[in-house]
Amino acid sequence: QVQLEESGGGSVQSGGSLRVSCAGSEYTACMAWVRQAPGKKREVVAYIDLYGRTTYRDAVLGRFTISRDNPENTLYLHMKRLNPEDTAMYYCAAKEGSCPYDIHYLQYSYWGQGIQVTVSS
Repeated sequence: QVQLEESGGGSVQSGGSLRVSCAGSEYTACMAWVRQAPGKKREVVAYIDLYGRTTYRDAVLGRFTISRDNPENTLYLHMKRLNPEDTAMYYCAAKEGSCPYDIHYLQYSYWGQGIQVTVSS
C-alpha cells in the first residue's frame, strides 16, 4: 500500500511563500495536492502526471507550482503570494494510472495525513 507523508507546512503572513513536500513510499503515476479549510469541502489544488503535465484550479493559477521528483517519489507544491483564503489542511494524494481530466476529481487512492498551512493578514 502506498504511503504518503507531507512536510513543510507552517504559518506565514499574507503575501509570503511556503513549500510543502510529500514523500511517497513508492511510485504513482498521478499525484495531487488537495486542501480543506474548516467548514469547507475538500478541493484539488493541482495535480501532475508522470510526464510532468500539470493542472491547477483557477484560485491558485500563477501563484502555485506543483512539481515532482520521480526517482525520489516526492511531490512538491511551491506557494507564492499566499493569502488568508489559502489557509487549509493540505493533503498529498495519489492514484495509479493516468491523471483525471477534471480538477474536481477527488477519487484518489492514496492520501497523506495532511499538513497545516496558515496565512495571516
